Amino acid sequence: MPFTDPIPTANMTDHQRAWFYAEFAHARRDEVIGVLLAIFLGNFGIHQFYIRRTGLGILYLCFFWTGISAILGFIDAFFMPGRVRRYNAEQAVYIANQILNTPMQAAPSPAARLCRACGTPIEPNAAFCPRCGAATAGDQLLSPPAV
Repeated sequence: MPFTDPIPTANMTDHQRAWFYAEFAHARRDEVIGVLLAIFLGNFGIHQFYIRRTGLGILYLCFFWTGISAILGFIDAFFMPGRVRRYNAEQAVYIANQILNTPMQAAPSPAARLCRACGTPIEPNAAFCPRCGAATAGDQLLSPPAV
């Protein structure tokens, strides 16, 4: 059965997709760890810090001595899998947008030429290649392919 790609990586090249999976593996959170943090350290709000909800985490820390945050932490254990899944989905969309919005090399203008040494587009009146510094004598340049 062929691998079906999730939505965030549908329009990516293989290189971008590999980059996405590497970044997502670093940013994702585990549901089981979130539940365990909510059960055992929910009194201190550690489970909120785990999914980067620092405002609620600080609120739990401020009221940990009352015992109310312990009860709320236990209740949060039942909601943590959904919250972690939502966090992971938001991270996937964010990483995909960052990768897809990275500037690519601009297409050469019709008047530009290509450097024979490195293939970088060169302006018609340039004396040297801006990338490799090669001299741009008339016999050393290639015209861009006709489209």
